[in-house]
Amino acid sequence: MSGEPPVKRAVAFFDGQNLFYSVRSAFGYTFPNYDVVALATAVCATRGWRLDQVRFYTGVPNSADNAQWSAFWAAKLLRMSRQGVVTFKRPLRYRNQVVNLPTGGQHSFLAAEEKGIDVRIAIDVIRLAHQNTYDVALVFSQDQDLSEVASEVRVIAREQNRWVKMVSAFPTSSTATNKRGINSTDWVPIERTLYDSCIDPRDYRPKKTV
Repeated sequence: MSGEPPVKRAVAFFDGQNLFYSVRSAFGYTFPNYDVVALATAVCATRGWRLDQVRFYTGVPNSADNAQWSAFWAAKLLRMSRQGVVTFKRPLRYRNQVVNLPTGGQHSFLAAEEKGIDVRIAIDVIRLAHQNTYDVALVFSQDQDLSEVASEVRVIAREQNRWVKMVSAFPTSSTATNKRGINSTDWVPIERTLYDSCIDPRDYRPKKTV
């Protein structure tokens, strides 16, 4: 295998919902307030990588199920597209979940489920590796379903006789419930100071009417 390239080309892959829940656990923010271009740029700068592309993936509720969050994501994704981010969305699906209460009763509620996002990320990471688009796949996610992708990236590196790696970037703090990156990848923990320097100043939540 050839040695490390002097300039390492990076493509950032954002799992939007996974990153939001990790940020909420680590830093306490209650809505997705990240600027993905700024965050990817900042992480790459700490490693000396050249950021060539940003890709963002998320589930989105339809307006009938949740008008507020549907409008939020429509506005935020539009802004990302204007920044040059490649965006991919899938509709959130809802199903009834039942939990047992300490009193012996049960509580039923509608839970949103995101289908197909991790599969789409996996396909794109592998496809762009085959196309020699990047040297570093910078994945903003802690989804362990993507661990097999890292193994496939190493196979592609051997086949193409070149240096390629997959990296898992994730927020970290003393309150974070998950302190692990994706298995079989290099880990890049994101401290709060760095994250806070990359917050999107725009609030895409619809204004409430009085």
